[in-house]
Amino acid sequence: MLWHKHPDVSDFTGSLVDALAGAERVVEVGVGNRPDVAAGLAARGVSVVATDVVERETPPDVSFVVDDVTAPDIAVYEGADVVFARNLPPELQRPVADVAERVGAACQFTTLGGDPAVIPVERRTVGRETLFVGSRN
Repeated sequence: MLWHKHPDVSDFTGSLVDALAGAERVVEVGVGNRPDVAAGLAARGVSVVATDVVERETPPDVSFVVDDVTAPDIAVYEGADVVFARNLPPELQRPVADVAERVGAACQFTTLGGDPAVIPVERRTVGRETLFVGSRN
């Protein structure tokens, strides 16, 4: 099966790609069935690895690794400038931030709906949405 762009891709995807495109290497945690940000970054020349707890289909220029961020294979994240997650639930924010800190990467994520950020963050407006940037301790 060939990867196809999700039909309801929002303008927010483009804003996220713009916000993350300055990185050389991004690991997107929990890519799910929406690899649009990963694909957009790869199209801009960013090296992208997408992860999820089950096998997912990604575009050909996005590497994919099955990994659970709560019990991570740290080698997957080494060399990343940014560890990113879209629609990150509160219970996974600390594990993602911990992995980012272990490899010296920035932790950036969005949340779904009214979910709060439960770790120390700076908020950045990206389009009409909020990108949370984890504060390193």
